Amino acid sequence: MQDFKKLKVWEKSHDLTLAVYRVTAAFPKEELYGLTSQIRRSCASIPANVAEGCGRGGKAEFARFLQVAAGSASELEYHLLLAHDLGLLEDGNHSLLSGQAIELKRMLASLLEKVKG
Repeated sequence: MQDFKKLKVWEKSHDLTLAVYRVTAAFPKEELYGLTSQIRRSCASIPANVAEGCGRGGKAEFARFLQVAAGSASELEYHLLLAHDLGLLEDGNHSLLSGQAIELKRMLASLLEKVKG
């Protein structure tokens, strides 16, 4: 068992989640239970799965949770694109947030290789 807060990938995913919550606060109220909720849940799932994997007892389980986190990062990337294409997310915010999601996917893949290694 390791302290998830010491992992750079957890730290960056937590920061992204905070940014996503701030940006989606400006979304229309009718999207609260739709796209806003989907974006927030998929984003929060990334650091949550890293944390849960750290609390499990073994490399195989940790690897499985890293894979789930990576899937959530891909889901977030799509939801951000959808919000952008619907006009809910400005170009600058979309570029910044999706760039961070892509960086997290790379970091998760790298950590996954080390864990499996």
